[in-house]
Amino acid sequence: MKISLSYSTCPNDTFIFYAIANKKIDLEGLDFEISMHDIDVLNHNAENIDCPDVTKISSNAYGVNLWKKYVTLDSGSALGRNNGPMLVANKYFDENEMDTKKILIPGINTTANLLFSIFFPNAKNKTPMLFSKIEGEVIEGNYDCGLLIHEGRFTYKQKGLVKIVDFGEKWEQEMHKPIPLGTIIAKRSLDKELIIKINRIIRRSIDYAFAHRNEAMPYIREWARELSDEVTQSHINLYVNDFSRDLGEEGRAAISFLYQKAFECGYLKELPRDIFIS
Repeated sequence: MKISLSYSTCPNDTFIFYAIANKKIDLEGLDFEISMHDIDVLNHNAENIDCPDVTKISSNAYGVNLWKKYVTLDSGSALGRNNGPMLVANKYFDENEMDTKKILIPGINTTANLLFSIFFPNAKNKTPMLFSKIEGEVIEGNYDCGLLIHEGRFTYKQKGLVKIVDFGEKWEQEMHKPIPLGTIIAKRSLDKELIIKINRIIRRSIDYAFAHRNEAMPYIREWARELSDEVTQSHINLYVNDFSRDLGEEGRAAISFLYQKAFECGYLKELPRDIFIS
């Protein structure tokens, strides 16, 4: 049976799906047709009529308009502590000045934008841009600051930028919860047993990658061409963890809490319901 699967080219996703993409594990009779895109493209593609059966998604995009169409899997998530997006600038300014700044974000429906909106609801001068171009635009002075995701938190200092807000730290300090950044979702129209099987295979793929890190690295490097091995490993170590293998009660509660906060502040018009596999 063919299953369309989409995920990003970031090291955490290529690490998680290495064994599936390269048929290193028992796929239980499933044939995964893989496509890889930037997270903002993944968010948009999931809204299309010909959307993938299984896809990586921003937690924000799922809560805004995809939860009725997809269910959240327990395996494959990017969720953890002190690992959120980071707002950087050429020179330091106080958070109280945020409402006056020109800000770059990596997409309207990214979790980075949701977190920013929760903490700075009156900062409206935001421009979406491909995440990999944000650092350069801030360095050139075209914008006052930029919201970095993925490997940006590991490279901004080398490029002369300074931290304004680390949203991973801010969320942890003020909410006392792990921070949900992205999840793996499957179409609700799929058979329930098939969804459970897919979840099981993704968990098996993660276990294989942890047990065969060196073997997986060439595949990961292929898609992370501009990253050093040190940054790549740091990226994997931060974003792939026990929550990636299994959300568990704590992970599920953290995702539900994020949507509750988004609903309370008016960001979400409807609170997502029945979002996890049974």
